[in-house]
Amino acid sequence: MGHPHDENLLRTIRLAREMNALADEGDRDRTDDSCGIVYGVLRDAAYRIRELAEKECAKHKRTGKWDAGPD
Repeated sequence: MGHPHDENLLRTIRLAREMNALADEGDRDRTDDSCGIVYGVLRDAAYRIRELAEKECAKHKRTGKWDAGPD
């Protein structure tokens, strides 16, 4: 186990993946367009969160601060 700040970034990426999966499920199962808006916003937020967390992981690795073990 590595530093908590790195572990938290990895957890954030996993959470964003779960959010994306939920958006896909919600879109598949929805019965009206307004639900589609909710899942679209969820998907967009998941993408943005994951992108930010991945960039931060890369920064930690580049600067030698990464200590969460293998990805």
